[in-house]
This record gives sequence, structure tokens and C-alpha cells, in this order.
Amino acid sequence: MTAAAHVSEAPVSSPPQADQTAAFECRAVSKRYPGGALALDDITLRGEPGQVVVLVGPSGCGKTTLLRCLAGLDSVSSGEIYLQGRDAAGVQPHLRGVAMVFQNYALYPNKTVAQNIAFPLRMSRVPRKERDARTREIAEILKIGHLLDRRPRQLSGGQKQRVGIGRALVRRPAIVAMDEPLSNLDAQLRVEMRAEIRALQQRLGMTVVYVTHDQTEALSLADRIVVMNGGAIEQAGAPEEAFTAPATPFVAGFLGAMNLMSGTVAADTFRLTGAAGDAITLPRWISAPDARKAVATIGVRPEHLVVGEPPADRWSVSGHLVSSELLGTERLVAVRIGHHGEQILRIRVPADQPLSAEVRVWARDEHLHAFDAAGKRL
Repeated sequence: MTAAAHVSEAPVSSPPQADQTAAFECRAVSKRYPGGALALDDITLRGEPGQVVVLVGPSGCGKTTLLRCLAGLDSVSSGEIYLQGRDAAGVQPHLRGVAMVFQNYALYPNKTVAQNIAFPLRMSRVPRKERDARTREIAEILKIGHLLDRRPRQLSGGQKQRVGIGRALVRRPAIVAMDEPLSNLDAQLRVEMRAEIRALQQRLGMTVVYVTHDQTEALSLADRIVVMNGGAIEQAGAPEEAFTAPATPFVAGFLGAMNLMSGTVAADTFRLTGAAGDAITLPRWISAPDARKAVATIGVRPEHLVVGEPPADRWSVSGHLVSSELLGTERLVAVRIGHHGEQILRIRVPADQPLSAEVRVWARDEHLHAFDAAGKRL
């Protein structure tokens, strides 16, 4: 538009421009399925080039739907998606520059490893010589160059997943979208493959959008973590921030299984819900009167609780030991608290620590988290 075109007595509003530096942007994206089910609710999110953005949350929270909308496999009901600064509305999946790695590998059983990896290039009519060269290059990077003549039935789970990743990378996409790619592997192989994916991403400088429900996987892989619940984003940011300063009780409970105790404030104490006789001193860092009145939930992680008599003025509570699980060098202990035993605290203690039937536990003020009735962090 020329400068002359702007001459008008009324202000002219221009549509918002995409951020040219972002690998992808979602602006107020919602997805509603036929029948009214809301899968995505006003999602606004961006990812930077070369980042691993991890979408994490329970089953049904909308993370896979968001991934499919980015890849163009599902359409959005409202909002906009920009890929490398371009509006993706109406752009076919194979033209978006987004490659998918699926949970179930989705390999062609009658094709060799080489043919599986090269299939997207063949569909794009890439010349045979270049196709073969790119296939061998990716296979060597993924350490499966010696498997190119094998069929999927001759491969292990980890090898099949490498083939699936290779088929995505051979297209040289701007974004690689991974939908729970390690969920079918055993625990040890998951750890190994997680490290390999991270090393590969850093070597190639890929932008990765990674879906998982595994919090350990999310925290170990993410440059930016996005915690989802009920189709909405509960918190997005650095994984360290989401873990150490969860924005909501949901994030606190999902990442690290924080103990969450509900109750009400009376004077300077926090009274557990349904506990007529138990009052807990509020943490000293909550000093503002309005903030004290607002406290509805106090949280503390299992590893931050200490068994024994507390120092003076420390936050503490008593309870009854109900279970103890051995976790190698540690035990995960469950203690029932409250006048009528309505709430459970889980505590990590050394495996050899002696425990009695009645337990007193305490925590430092800096390890306590507080949330108001609306679920907002105080």
C-alpha cells in the first residue's frame, strides 16, 4: 500500500503482522469439533527458531490437536497460525514446511528402511540421485546406515523410531512436530532416545514441537515448556520457571507432584479443610494482609518436606503414616494429615530413615507455594 492510500479522515486499522523472527505463532487459536466439544480454547503461543517447544499435559488436554493444527492435518475453528512469518490458512500440509513424527512410527511394512525414509522425496519428485544421497546422509546421522536394506519387521522399537524421524528430517523441514514419539519404547530405551533426539536437534539446529504426557521427558527436552489442561494453556515459559514457580495448582501438581493442601485463613494461620483442630502457621514471606486473606491452597514438594521436630517458627504439620514405598536410595512416604485425616502428604526421605506411626514434618518458608481461590499464584 502506498503512502497516498493512507490519506483518510478516519483512522485505518491494518491487520496484525506476523513476527518474521518466529518459527511459528498461534494467535487466539480455538478448535471446536462437530457436536460442540472444545479441543483448543484461545491458544496464543510462539516458538523461536532452533527451540524445542514441549507441549505437556494429561490425555485429552488438546496438545496433539494443537500439533495437528500446526501441521495442517486439522483446521482451526478460529484464530490464526503463522509459520515462518506466513499465514498458514489454506496452506496444504505438504507445503507448510512441517514434518510429523508419529507415535506409532507409521512405517510402510513392505518397504525397506531406505524406501521408507526416501518416500516423501519420491512423492515430491526429487531426482533419484539426490534422493539416495539425502537418504544415506540422514541414515548416517541417525546411525542406521547399516539397516537401509531391512524391512520394519526386522527392526527393534528404537530402530523403527529412528526411521520415522529420518523420514521426517529428509525433507529438511523448517519445523519437526513429534507426537509422543517415545511412548511405545521401554523405560531404558526412552532415556537413550531422549538424549539422542536432543543431541540431533542441537546438531541440526531444528525447531521441534514435541508432545508428551511425561513430565520428566518434558523437563529434560524443553527449551520452552507449555503446560496444557482442558484445551487451554496453564503456563508457558522456561522449564525451570514452570517447576520452581508454578503459576497454578494444576501446574504445581502436574510437574513434580507437589503436595497441595486446601484450607482457609484465620488470623495468621492456615486451617486445613475439614480439620477442626489443625492450624498451620502461614509462611512468613506472605506478609501483605490482602495476600494472607487470599490463600486457599498451600503447596510443598515431597523432596522439600523434612521429618522431625521443626526449628522455631518453621511451617510444620503432624500426621499418621499410611504407606512407605522403597525407591532405591529413597522412600516415598504417605502421611495422612488433618483432624479427621482428610488430606495426604507425600514425602521423600532416605531409605534408611526410621519412621514412627505418628510423624511430624516441616518445611522452610522458601519451599512453600501459595495460591488463591481462583488458582492464581501468590
